[in-house]
Amino acid sequence: MLTLPDFKEKQILFIDTRAYIGETKIKFQNDNLVFLKDEKIINRASCHQIFSIFIIGEITITSGIIKNGLKYGISFFFLTTNYQVYAEIGAKGEANFLLRMRQYDISKEFEFKLAKQIVENKIKNEFYLLNKINQFNNIKQKIKNISNLEELRGIEGNASKEFFKKYFREIGWHRREPRTKVDIQNLLLDIGYTILFNFTDSLLRLYGFDTYKGVYHKLFFARKSLSSDIMEPMRCIINKALIKAYNLKQINEKDFVLKNGRFMLSWNNSFKYMRIFSEAIMDRKEDIYIYTQSYYRHIMNTKENDYKEFLIDKKY
Repeated sequence: MLTLPDFKEKQILFIDTRAYIGETKIKFQNDNLVFLKDEKIINRASCHQIFSIFIIGEITITSGIIKNGLKYGISFFFLTTNYQVYAEIGAKGEANFLLRMRQYDISKEFEFKLAKQIVENKIKNEFYLLNKINQFNNIKQKIKNISNLEELRGIEGNASKEFFKKYFREIGWHRREPRTKVDIQNLLLDIGYTILFNFTDSLLRLYGFDTYKGVYHKLFFARKSLSSDIMEPMRCIINKALIKAYNLKQINEKDFVLKNGRFMLSWNNSFKYMRIFSEAIMDRKEDIYIYTQSYYRHIMNTKENDYKEFLIDKKY
């Protein structure tokens, strides 16, 4: 299993083939992953330093790439031009059957307790970013007193709606509309959340979790509910990164095009924005690892290991 010292050296790698004319492919060469166009080396990276690879556009990939990728614990994600994952090849710990038995054996009461802790953690981070952490106790008490998942979803939905409206009001915010690409802000959040989701999913699968079995997001066909659960408290990484990018004037409206009512990024500008969010995730990768590890330990032995929060700022 991947240890924290090993994980500290890991990075996310992005390959956008739309910038190249001709055949593009990747291969392994002397413990390096090499990216080629028409058999000419464009770039290379050490396999020991890659955690996951996001590939956008057409590329040739062989069985040898898959075999060696899994050997080094590398997960591959294949994205459409709208940054939605359509296929993946991931390193995972499926042999950890004890964990999966535990996932499906825990009581409904324990699942609900976990769901409340996850939502409370998410809202706490939102209140912190709004500089209203002192007002969080009211929400915390509400969560403590509720008795069903519908009430919890109502509290989480209302809190997130208020958070988005207040936190993003200086950047022309209207409302959160996932996957619709109705404006630049929603498009960028979709990109950031996609990267964070798959990063989280990769970590969970390394431990051997069935990422389709969640506690807050319930079982639904083809939905990785657990990955959605665990990323909830960490969404503020992406939210914070978006505001920072606006404040630093890194976001240029000329980089985007409007087509059929949907905003899109041209291939030559997409890497710039993926880098903004991937660097934000990498800045907190050790904390993400520790948070995921603590969840694993809590599931395996609740008596000895408490649920540990992910804090958007480690100082509070």
